[in-house]
Amino acid sequence: MANIEDFLKLDLRVGTILDAKPFPEAKKPAIKLEVDFGEEIGVKQSSAQITHRYEPTELLNRQVVAVVNFPPMRIAGFKSEVLVLGGVPGEGDVVLVQPDEKLPNGTKIS
Repeated sequence: MANIEDFLKLDLRVGTILDAKPFPEAKKPAIKLEVDFGEEIGVKQSSAQITHRYEPTELLNRQVVAVVNFPPMRIAGFKSEVLVLGGVPGEGDVVLVQPDEKLPNGTKIS
């Protein structure tokens, strides 16, 4: 079981998607995202396996929640710096987690 100290180690933030592009080089279908997390964290990139429900063009300006303090991962030569969060109702299906009101980029989630 995880405890509250484990949870507090995660830095969860709100960011706004600035750019989204197909990522055909990835082993599993994915979209490359560029997300603005505000002045403190800046713009980060992520590879998100969200192609079942989303097209890159409909993601622009959408707010998302991400873990911003995991080490970067290399995915097919692409540096994925944050983990965008989503619910997984089924295999290969992800529904993005997002605030129900617009928040400033970089807002902490707790």
